[in-house]
Amino acid sequence: MNPSKPAGRAFALYLILFSAIWTAYVLLVYRHVQALGEGGFLNVAAGFAVRLIVWVTPVFLMLAAVDRVAPLRALGLVDHWKRGVVAGIVLSGLLLAASWLRFGSPHDASSHLSWSIALGPSLATGFFEEIPFRGFILQQFCTRMNFWPANGLTSLIFAGFHLPGWLMLDLFSWPLALNIFAISFALGLVLRYSRSLWGCIISHDANNFISFVLYHGR
Repeated sequence: MNPSKPAGRAFALYLILFSAIWTAYVLLVYRHVQALGEGGFLNVAAGFAVRLIVWVTPVFLMLAAVDRVAPLRALGLVDHWKRGVVAGIVLSGLLLAASWLRFGSPHDASSHLSWSIALGPSLATGFFEEIPFRGFILQQFCTRMNFWPANGLTSLIFAGFHLPGWLMLDLFSWPLALNIFAISFALGLVLRYSRSLWGCIISHDANNFISFVLYHGR
């Protein structure tokens, strides 16, 4: 893609609205969604619907209506998918090995497994988060600057999107923020060298599954 100046202004507006809407949702609406029953199917379905509307749909609209490209191909979901799958599996294995070395063997997940844990942060977040961040935002930045600052800026924004939730739940810590930044940066490298978003989606979901299921959020 080679966005024109109007497309550049549209991208800036997209970033502002995306940040504002998501922050407002987390601070004002998220607790009401949680009231549907933490760990229940309705809670997960509502979360999916919100992410589909706020995270995924605007990206497809931007690509189709503003940049006038085929969204699936522009996002990296069509070409080089085999390379992406291999890259995702390799990074997933490295993440599991790193967790094993740090925490020991995985724990029994059956006692705390729920709809929310299995389908929410573990097996679906990768799809919803990689489409806007690595699929769209990173690639948009790469049309305007070198890959390395583009990946760093995308990773900073990615970590920033977690900030409202961390503050609301009193979970913020600098090591956690740096860890999220590092994972995001690594996912950007996966996209750069595999040229497929599937590698990012697979390894993102694997990282969440390892963290939330195998190691109980450690």
